[in-house]
Amino acid sequence: MRIALGQFNATVGDLAGNVAKMKKIWSDAMAAGADLVAFPEMAICGYPPEDLVYKRQFVRDNRMALEELAAACDRQTVVVGFVEQGEHGLYNAAAVIRKGRIVHTYHKCNLPNYSVFDEQRYFQSGDRPVVVDVGGLRVAVTICEDLWHTQRLTDLLMGVGRIHLLLNISASPFDVGKLSLRGEVITKCAGAFGCAVAYCNLIGGQDELVFDGRSILADSAGHIAAKARAFDEDLLVADVREDGGGVKVLPTQPPAAQPADTVEEIYQALVLGTRDYALKNGFKQAILGISGGIDSAVTAAIAAAALGPQNVQCVTMPSRFNSPETIVDSQLVADNLGCPLLAVPIEPILAQFHASLKADPLWTDEGIAYENLQARIRGMILMSLSNQGGSLVLTTGNKSEVSVGYSTLYGDSAGGFGVIKDVLKTMVYQLAEYINRHSGREVIPAATIRRIPSAELRPNQKDTDSLPDYDLLDRIITGYVEEDKSARELVDSGLPVETVERVIRMIDRNEYKRRQSAPGVRITPKAFGKDRRLPITNHYTTTVKR
Repeated sequence: MRIALGQFNATVGDLAGNVAKMKKIWSDAMAAGADLVAFPEMAICGYPPEDLVYKRQFVRDNRMALEELAAACDRQTVVVGFVEQGEHGLYNAAAVIRKGRIVHTYHKCNLPNYSVFDEQRYFQSGDRPVVVDVGGLRVAVTICEDLWHTQRLTDLLMGVGRIHLLLNISASPFDVGKLSLRGEVITKCAGAFGCAVAYCNLIGGQDELVFDGRSILADSAGHIAAKARAFDEDLLVADVREDGGGVKVLPTQPPAAQPADTVEEIYQALVLGTRDYALKNGFKQAILGISGGIDSAVTAAIAAAALGPQNVQCVTMPSRFNSPETIVDSQLVADNLGCPLLAVPIEPILAQFHASLKADPLWTDEGIAYENLQARIRGMILMSLSNQGGSLVLTTGNKSEVSVGYSTLYGDSAGGFGVIKDVLKTMVYQLAEYINRHSGREVIPAATIRRIPSAELRPNQKDTDSLPDYDLLDRIITGYVEEDKSARELVDSGLPVETVERVIRMIDRNEYKRRQSAPGVRITPKAFGKDRRLPITNHYTTTVKR
């Protein structure tokens, strides 16, 4: 049997567009001699459709799109994901198509309800296996989470007889470390069932999620025989053969190139997530404030890679507090990237605001309110330029800042999309080094990378005036936010008690800011947003009891 896994970039709600892509992929698979073609989970409607599934017309239209695809695929066997309206509710389903007809429908059994997933809100669980014969081999159809629960899958498939291939269509979003977990799950399933495993994953950006593809084919010994491209559409083709009691997988194409390390993986995820968020929402151009600091430089570089440098407008908005060095570096970054640069000095605007605000006797040009005023003026300028030109405003705050509220509401947090919102400051530095290395030249100036971080909202300001060193801060954020560790657990791991408690207080009390921030690319196992939902009004805190 020859199998083809068609990982492609689906768009939620673009039923016609998704079907058109799959028709083309199916045609390519037929030309490659495929007997079985698989598409990702909910490939018809895109994933996750969220509350769209509550719209009855959407579900009906999704079914009509499936039938259109089925009629076009008039040869061999095709498996594709869609939403099915059943007698007892909605199902996350996989259709088996043969000779232009839907001959079987499988309902996902294990519905994830953790992290970014809330499928139990929408769907009923299935309880019946679907096994089809393709080229003399028996293929069991599963969907995403089904693969991650070996015992439940064993119970489901009990009594179906010999299985040669476990086919899993998936929409598994990327985060750092996810690929190795998938490999472990696939190897475990191959061993448990003594069969080959075919895992077909989605690619593309959908709001904050990024799907990385990397569809996998493994033989019955659990050896990964083939892997599709990362963060790109691909058609993975291989022959599956029974051999001496086992099942072999023989790829028909050279191995696809993969990211060399975690930093490159994150970079590719950020580029894809930014590109798809912009283009799928109708934006051809982006705009951002560039300060001469590392965060805005990395954001600009990612945006330029995603949309083309000519489509990324950089805006420098200096005040008297900006050093000559950062002003020069802003120009240098824009020039190195090939992005247009607009200069809008804010000093005259700041002076007028200050003069008007002096009507309040409490107003002063010293302190945090005056500093935040500068950030809000810059935010207003960017939003006004966006409004005029129809470009997407990119915010430049990183996860370290977002965590502790080191940003100004309606200022530097104002915008449409946060490119590095889930990227810790320490990783921002690694991304800057990667961008220069990957480009073969100094795109981001060495002075920008070496410079002590500063918001430049007052004379001689440094981030460390308000925050711990980023190495320490990021360790606390990783433990408290991403790993849900308590203050006591963090201190027991060797972190200083006073700093731990201070940072936790900052994280907890700034939930209200995060609720109002732009969406951004998710790259960690726990990002702010759908991943981590805490009450704003909340008197609970974790402390180290002395």
